[in-house]
Amino acid sequence: MLILNTGGTFNKRYDPIRGELFVPMDNIAIESILKSLVIDIDVRGIIYKDSLEINDTDRSLLADTIGKSDEKVIIVVHGTDTMELSTEFIARLALQKTVVFTGAMIPFFIDPIEATANLSMAIGFAQRSCSGVYIVMQGICGQYNYVRKNRECGKFEYV
Repeated sequence: MLILNTGGTFNKRYDPIRGELFVPMDNIAIESILKSLVIDIDVRGIIYKDSLEINDTDRSLLADTIGKSDEKVIIVVHGTDTMELSTEFIARLALQKTVVFTGAMIPFFIDPIEATANLSMAIGFAQRSCSGVYIVMQGICGQYNYVRKNRECGKFEYV
């Protein structure tokens, strides 16, 4: 199993000097969760952006990284605002791999509960799923085309 970190709210930290949240170029949030779960999974950071900044060049890099990986089970930590665009992009490749996208609506460093729950669910779900592209968020687990962020309610749901 491999975890690919693209950034997003999951990883954001507060900069007290500038008074704003930023996406750091590290994997500390994910590594902290894995340490607390006593799970050893390889984590690789590849983009480190808010998902609103992710473009098709970034998605191509993500797709290339997934395609070239020897791992058959990959979790992608991704921002929630454009997760559906990235899952559709990866699904078009029809890879014989299990790719599970997860993220968080609240940064791990502000409140670690949601990020920890989502990543934990993604790990468990990924180990029991067939090849395909999935989204695991807020207790909702399913194929990418059946799970969406409801922006009016601020939560993920089945469609």
